[in-house]
Amino acid sequence: MDKDRITGTAKDLAGKVEGAAGNLAGDAGMQASGRAREAAGVVQNLYGQAKDAAREAGEAAASYAKDAVENSGDTIQSGTRAVARTVRDYPLGSLLIAGGIGFALAVMMTRPARRAPPRWRYYG
Repeated sequence: MDKDRITGTAKDLAGKVEGAAGNLAGDAGMQASGRAREAAGVVQNLYGQAKDAAREAGEAAASYAKDAVENSGDTIQSGTRAVARTVRDYPLGSLLIAGGIGFALAVMMTRPARRAPPRWRYYG
């Protein structure tokens, strides 16, 4: 629990007491002061709640990220094992696929650049 929540709750309670005392005494200034202190306490309490919520969200995000990092190694290792097993079971097919990918990359990297379109055209 954030200290702003505790302080805000205390100010809120003090403001209510001061406002009630102002009501009993018939003092409008004391009533207004109590309401102002009460409002400040509510705002400070809400600020503390927002800080707590942000802290909890940050901790949850860090926990999710930690879990993702810890489990990603297992996922990568199992994927690597699956690829190795497929290559071992079907060496010729794997070789043909790798060659096709290499050929496609070579074609894409060596083709000429696209010509820029002309700035104006003759319409006649």
